[in-house]
Amino acid sequence: MQPSPRPLDIALLASVFVIAACGLVYELAAGALASYLLGDSVLQFSTVIGSYLFAMGIGSYLSRYFDRQLPAHFLRIELMVALAGGAMPALLFLANAYVPHSFRFLLYGMVLLVGTLVGLEIPIVMRILKRNVALKDLVSQVLTFDYLGALAVSVAFPLLLVPQMGLIRTGLLFGLMNAAIAFWALWLFRHELRYFGAHAVACVATLAALLAAFAGADQITTLAEDRFYQDRIVFTATSPYQRIVVTNSGGLAKAGHRLFLNGNLQFAERDEYRYHEALVHPAMAAMGAPRNVAILGGGDGMAAREMLKYPSVESITLVELDPNMTQLFSQNETLIGLNGKALNNPKVKVVNTDAFKWLQESTDSFDVMVVDFPDPTNFSIGKLYTNAFYALLDQRLSASGYAVIQTTSPLVARQSFWTVVQTIESIGLTATPYHAHVPSFGEWGFVIASRRPWHLPKALPEGLKFLNLQTLPLLLDFPQDMARVPAEVNRLSNQVLVTTYEQEWGRVLR
Repeated sequence: MQPSPRPLDIALLASVFVIAACGLVYELAAGALASYLLGDSVLQFSTVIGSYLFAMGIGSYLSRYFDRQLPAHFLRIELMVALAGGAMPALLFLANAYVPHSFRFLLYGMVLLVGTLVGLEIPIVMRILKRNVALKDLVSQVLTFDYLGALAVSVAFPLLLVPQMGLIRTGLLFGLMNAAIAFWALWLFRHELRYFGAHAVACVATLAALLAAFAGADQITTLAEDRFYQDRIVFTATSPYQRIVVTNSGGLAKAGHRLFLNGNLQFAERDEYRYHEALVHPAMAAMGAPRNVAILGGGDGMAAREMLKYPSVESITLVELDPNMTQLFSQNETLIGLNGKALNNPKVKVVNTDAFKWLQESTDSFDVMVVDFPDPTNFSIGKLYTNAFYALLDQRLSASGYAVIQTTSPLVARQSFWTVVQTIESIGLTATPYHAHVPSFGEWGFVIASRRPWHLPKALPEGLKFLNLQTLPLLLDFPQDMARVPAEVNRLSNQVLVTTYEQEWGRVLR
């Protein structure tokens, strides 16, 4: 007859749930930060998770060398995990701002450190429990609580923790939970610990450090982002999809407000009109009298502002994945001024969903569709530049309609630009590439996709700052260093564009 579980054993099993949750949070936080700051989320998550699991294996192996005073070792490991894991997001944010060249080294160094410590935890807990629990039941119970903890965090991390608390506070919160486990162990094993006083002081010091950091999380974020963005930050938000930062610069630069998504510039107030006029008007004006139009992406409302300059427009459907974006640019008084209250116009219908999914489910047809996604820095965005996506786009275009796609720089990322052109043509659409100079970005490219050849418009709306009928033909002229080069079709199965894009822009940013 096996002995019934003691309260001590139950407490340790409960701690396994918390330990598993904390360990997975540190892993997810490192992967999310790497994808935010380095791009290419698939590569970053794969290498971070692989390194973390490898480190856990090292920790599990090293646990064999812990023979005596297992409760004391467990308590110390919990305190080290609490400090290293809890502080990891904050330290990585600061490293990216102050020592960017050392960021990768610090990232993988901390992943290996935290992973090794986490790998030590479970084997030591199992050896403590082994005193009173049969091996068969021990393995079953520990793994059950371990997997349950991982499940809880995997759901809460993207849906609740990051959107509500941000990465820095999330990391510190779970560091506090590891510290709480250490306090629990301090009380549970108070009669076995040789140096109870020293352990108690270490627990209090760790808890105090984490609480202080948690209270100052906003200041830590501001310190890192002020250094990274240089301009005064006026708004920040972290959504399940991206980090949104709006800055404002005065002085000689006079760039005004600038929008960054995951650290990448999306527009600058001083010259965004060049980008958005070039994006919208060649297709809209060529259509003549567009009535039903759509914008995919463009949650800042700037493209909608330009579309509303056409009296014939009856409805604009704006499909933006991140509701934080459309809320920000429809509620913030300063930003509303930039887009001319476009998102509050009764003609504009905002749909917060994935554009790929929306195209699959929609049955409407549109005279003009503006595709204004971020550049293909990772595979989740890269799918929106594939032949499968453009085939769906073609189904939603009216017979004489035009779609226009923002398509990165044909000067810096020449191969990437012509890959998009090749991909559009691969599904039977006519592609009309053109480019415009936007000082904040340099030479920037666009492609009009249609079933009929695009023609120069005969009129443009009044009041444009950049485009006119005389200079519009110049946008179609590609000098030798931007001329067409052979390119592959970007497919869901290969996503060659993401790799090409990273290589081309990587050469510039090194």
